Amino acid sequence: MDGSGVAALRGGCLPRAAAADIMRAVATLGAVGMKRFANLKRLGFFTRLLDEAPPADRYRFAAEQIVRAEKAGLDSAWIAQHHFHEREGGLPSPFTFLGYVAAQTSRIRLGTGIVTLPLENAVRVAEDAAVLDLLCDGRFELGVGTGGNPSAFAAFGLDGAQRNEIFARNLEVVRTALAGKPLTGGDTLYPQRPQLDGRIWQATFSVAGGARAGKAGDGLLLSRTQPRAKDAPRATLAEIQNPIIDAYLEALPPGREPRIMASRSVFVADDHREAMRLADIGLRRALPQFMKGGHLPPGETLAEMITAFDTHVGAADEVIASLRGDATLERVTDLVFQAHSVDAPHPYILRSIELVADKVAPALGWTRTAAQDVALAG
Repeated sequence: MDGSGVAALRGGCLPRAAAADIMRAVATLGAVGMKRFANLKRLGFFTRLLDEAPPADRYRFAAEQIVRAEKAGLDSAWIAQHHFHEREGGLPSPFTFLGYVAAQTSRIRLGTGIVTLPLENAVRVAEDAAVLDLLCDGRFELGVGTGGNPSAFAAFGLDGAQRNEIFARNLEVVRTALAGKPLTGGDTLYPQRPQLDGRIWQATFSVAGGARAGKAGDGLLLSRTQPRAKDAPRATLAEIQNPIIDAYLEALPPGREPRIMASRSVFVADDHREAMRLADIGLRRALPQFMKGGHLPPGETLAEMITAFDTHVGAADEVIASLRGDATLERVTDLVFQAHSVDAPHPYILRSIELVADKVAPALGWTRTAAQDVALAG
């Protein structure tokens, strides 16, 4: 933490106990030193489209954030699909939205994180993915998962208890269709896009899911946070996710290059005090939904909530130190950051994107490509 951050804490902008907790946490993380993540190849931005705004503005803001990410030199941008529940995510139609964004960008890769595959018609997913990939000149990454609120399954006439079986069946249909193989009835996909089979990613919370993704040769998507077991309430995210990575790597076919993406909650501001003010608002607002997701109750202080939400927040030097303390990131090829659950106003998210690209990610080992540097200079 820089001198202004320490002064802000001591100056009383937070309750004394919360300030002391945060200062101790930052001091501990700072001791990690100048760790750089040797495997980190790509940096991405992620949004669940949760801006406090009407739907049309949510979509406009998200598009502007992705455009800003491209201008900042980021490698990828990812969006989530959610049906019905606007407090969880604001976008039921990811392919439509990414087509809109593709027309406003030229270089950044565009991904779904995720398509809730059990709730979709598998042939239509393959068709939409193929068309989108053609329209954006091969920049599309297809992330899929079993997710979805149980009530959403009921609305689609499905049994949520069968989500894993439906997912496996639908993913096989997607692969068959993309490859141009005959589907039930004999028809084949148009347009065919077999190269997309090498750009499928699977999201999972479990060791079994990691093994499933590895066996298929797909990429592995790791969440920004996961519920802790009652018998291990203080487990770190690394302690939960490293076994998933182990299973993924063990199952990966020989010669197949690992693709391991970790999403992380990251919000950076120019001023420590402003970052903490916005974090306090956002995390407390998100708390009811957080608890519904199976997470254990956090403490009352802001520092305890930041820890419970697995959030990296503050000025750039604080966020660098915090991310260096996440041992999972030593093993990932892709780091994707999202402002959730801080969910700051749109201008602050735009600024956070710039600060991550300019200050935070380079300190962790990410470098812009020569093409990105040329684009930024232009």
